[in-house]
Amino acid sequence: MHRSAPSLSLLHKLERCVRHAADSPFESAYGCAFRDRGRECNPYAKYEHSAEIGDRDANLTAPLDEPSRQKFIEEGDLTFIVLFEDSLALQFGSGRRTKRDTLLEMAGLFALLAAGNRDRVGFWHATPFAQLVRQPVCGRSNIINTTAHLLSLPVPELDAGGEVDIDWQYFLQAFPQHSVVLWLSDFPPRPLPAAWGALSRRYQMIGVRVEDPWERVWPHAGVLATGDPTTGNLLPFEMLSRVNPRRHEEWVERRDAYWDQLFPSRVARLTVSTEDDLLDALIRFFKARMRAATDEHRR
Repeated sequence: MHRSAPSLSLLHKLERCVRHAADSPFESAYGCAFRDRGRECNPYAKYEHSAEIGDRDANLTAPLDEPSRQKFIEEGDLTFIVLFEDSLALQFGSGRRTKRDTLLEMAGLFALLAAGNRDRVGFWHATPFAQLVRQPVCGRSNIINTTAHLLSLPVPELDAGGEVDIDWQYFLQAFPQHSVVLWLSDFPPRPLPAAWGALSRRYQMIGVRVEDPWERVWPHAGVLATGDPTTGNLLPFEMLSRVNPRRHEEWVERRDAYWDQLFPSRVARLTVSTEDDLLDALIRFFKARMRAATDEHRR
């Protein structure tokens, strides 16, 4: 697949950031954030699934253990799955960077850090009309190639419409048990995935939520001509009305409640803004997880 110039430029930029971070406490924080879990077992049942999924790789299926079998694992190399929920709403951005750009940069940073630590990386890219899966690979060159593929995927067309519907039942079959799943999305308010309990038992689920400053603080900017990314329609929007700010506040409350329900542990979730320094945000997140792991062992 041909890599676009913007995606390669972004990849080189992220590589420079990661090389700089490798000589700082950031490197050890990354290692402790995910590895310091000791020995564990996790029973689960085999899942049968026959639904179709778009753009599936020939080597996609990963074997599952038989029902009720317990599998013990030791500390060692990790498998990271970048679950990128590429919804049309991610194309919004009130500043220099869209929500989609922000999450892709975050995905690239995670992948390159994993490459530097000899971990494995795969991804699941979900759009309103297709779901593309790449099995985890190891080795720096393989991970860089996988990451470049993800970064170069085209922006979903607005006229496609619809919401992203992740095939969670197939997801449970697709990747090895105990993988660290980095779910990147803007997490709008909605029902919990039906398979959330099984996903949380089988994988280490980490939520990475992106938000634009306008989503947190209502802008007072008069009338704006706005595009609805879910329908493609251009609509006038009255920013100074009394009704719209109240609706926005209610939406923020529902979104935060969903976020808390999905990831009640603060060390299992990370919220970043389109204006954030993403490397700094990752450093804070890894250090928080490292402190939590240390406190857990002391108890």
